Amino acid sequence: MLNIKKIDDASFLIGRTILGLYFFIFGFAKLFTYHDISALMLLKGVPLVTITLPMTIIIQTVFGLFVVFGKNLRISGLVLFVLTFLINYYIHNFWDLSGDPSQAHEMQNFVKNTAIAGGLLILATKENN
Repeated sequence: MLNIKKIDDASFLIGRTILGLYFFIFGFAKLFTYHDISALMLLKGVPLVTITLPMTIIIQTVFGLFVVFGKNLRISGLVLFVLTFLINYYIHNFWDLSGDPSQAHEMQNFVKNTAIAGGLLILATKENN
């Protein structure tokens, strides 16, 4: 007989791991492209880049790992949701790119991040296992 609880638990573990690794990997990778990311953030008008970039790296790596390991899921999901919203607003601002060839790409990233943000809100409703 099919055990739905086991399937749900396995699906949650796999999905949570993929979502957490997404943030961890991109946060960690920013260490190796720090100058480029900093320049992009300055170009996009992100305030206080000398503070916000290190904070972004810390948030993505630490809370990404929390998600992978199923720790503090409510706060991790909410913190990563807010970060994703801010990244969308400042970095993937397709509405400011009328006529720019990168507009479609930024809109695609915005929509992708919005879906990820939705997943983070769902994750934030889960109790720790």
